Amino acid sequence: MLGIMNSAHTEMNKWAFEQMTFRENMKILDIGCGGGRTIQLLSKQSPNGKIYGIDYSQQAVNNSIKANKRDVATGKVHICQANVIDLAFPNNYFDVATAFQTHYFWPDLENGVKEVYRVLKPEGSFSIVAEVYKINYHMDSYNTKEEIEQCLKRIGFNKITIIENKTKKWICIKGIK
Repeated sequence: MLGIMNSAHTEMNKWAFEQMTFRENMKILDIGCGGGRTIQLLSKQSPNGKIYGIDYSQQAVNNSIKANKRDVATGKVHICQANVIDLAFPNNYFDVATAFQTHYFWPDLENGVKEVYRVLKPEGSFSIVAEVYKINYHMDSYNTKEEIEQCLKRIGFNKITIIENKTKKWICIKGIK
């Protein structure tokens, strides 16, 4: 399944990266790193940066480490098992945080967003990227772009942007701390 996710999400990830701003030396957190393909793509977006991936599943962590073994060996990429509602990173640490096709699996979206906000630097960005039908299918609440936007605003994010790819039915919701 993790391999299928790597293949199936690559095109959406590349589209989402076009909606984001990257610099050469950023600290980036990918929440729900799955099979590791997004980590590979993020590594290319910030050639001199540090990429951190977390996943709740130990199998996903193992696969992601294997898929990124060269960058893990050099210390550019760090991957660990973690829960988004209890991140083991200091305040104001990351420039960018991403959640590709994962936020609807979080045990508590609002507290997860609070943790992401905490670990982002001022002016840091957080992007939620997903297929719209998966949001509608998996979530009882926060299943509209407006509800997700309101959640981000309540936590403190500003400059919220919602970009939709209507052809592919993808959405990228980005908030700036």
